Amino acid sequence: MNGYVKYAIKDLPVSERPREKLYKYGCNNLSNSELIAIIIRTGSKKKSALDLAQSILALDEVGLAFLNDCSLQELTSIEGVGECKAAQILASIELGKRVISYQNEYKHKVCAPIDIARILMEDMRHLKKEHFKVVLLDTKNQIISMEKISIGDLSSSIVHPREVFKMAIKKSSASIILVHNHPSGDPRPSKEDISITERLIECGKILGINVLDHVIIGNKKYISFKEKGLL
Repeated sequence: MNGYVKYAIKDLPVSERPREKLYKYGCNNLSNSELIAIIIRTGSKKKSALDLAQSILALDEVGLAFLNDCSLQELTSIEGVGECKAAQILASIELGKRVISYQNEYKHKVCAPIDIARILMEDMRHLKKEHFKVVLLDTKNQIISMEKISIGDLSSSIVHPREVFKMAIKKSSASIILVHNHPSGDPRPSKEDISITERLIECGKILGINVLDHVIIGNKKYISFKEKGLL
């Protein structure tokens, strides 16, 4: 005997069980670990679903934000989390991202750089690599779509004009806004950021598609090339 006592969620008082709490109080009143426990449904031989949920949140010091860009392999490194449970978590995270993305894109008019920052901040500020996106706009500055162009390493993204403007041409975009994140959390532009932006502006002029701005997303802060006079 090692003194270990295993318990299941069904051993908790009914009022403390995550699913029952959701029924009674709604999702907003559940903790992060309780929500994850509902997603994965069951525990393992050694841990309850709540225990596993807490282990998942403890996998990285940033807690819940870690799930924004985690991998199947990272989740399954936790004892008791197999591919099935990991897939359930990843699918839930991705579905949440898509819901937010569709809500933000639908008939959303961009009037200022902060509009772009508000739409993409939570989706991009925790990413571990640089993601380069292009926001396609119509003649009224309403968002047509947001296209992911490239994923770089921790210091840079490889951005080719052909890829940037391909979807803009296909979807008859009148103008575009460039967006990428800095995993360091510091949105100050590098020389490479400035060089890429200048190159894309020139390409846009040739194609008749204006590059209105380049927004760099940091951790809860952003920099707009237009606002900084870099455009």
